[in-house]
Amino acid sequence: MQLLKEKILHNSQVVSDHILRVDSFINHMIDPAVMQEIGQEFARRFSGTQITKVLTVEASGIAVGLATAMTLEVPLLFAKKKRPSTLQGDCYLANIYSFTKNESVDIYVASQFLSCHDRVLIVDDFLARGEALKGLIRLVEQAGAHLAGVGIVIEKLFQGGGKALREQGVRIESLIRIKSMENKQLHLEE
Repeated sequence: MQLLKEKILHNSQVVSDHILRVDSFINHMIDPAVMQEIGQEFARRFSGTQITKVLTVEASGIAVGLATAMTLEVPLLFAKKKRPSTLQGDCYLANIYSFTKNESVDIYVASQFLSCHDRVLIVDDFLARGEALKGLIRLVEQAGAHLAGVGIVIEKLFQGGGKALREQGVRIESLIRIKSMENKQLHLEE
């Protein structure tokens, strides 16, 4: 994961004690080499877990999810943040709160795409307080599917979401773990 680490150290911007901008290579403009490396690393870390679906939430998680799903050769399913008119019939629903956007949103997955026979790997770009992950986990539970684990590109350890979910027995693999961003200084866990 050297390429990802170098990009974070040299191309990210610490905006505040809680906000890290990685929009030049992960979640606005996407660096295909970085995404390919991320997908391959998640596939390696979760090999042998018999994943049948990769699940994420729109929009920032889609690139990470697609790279991972392509490597695992399974479908990518992403939760929609608004119920489209094309989403007919039964669906799973969870409410999540975005601290970055300061709003609550409902996320939806059509029940025809997620079943009790699935073994799901959830992936996302960031893990801070864990709100998005909690919502995605609720969708997996509603379907009666098996949660194989969670892959996170960047975990902000100091915000506690990962710790709380791990204490509940959720397997989380984070590629980059940030200890702090105080005084606009990025401190990574080695």
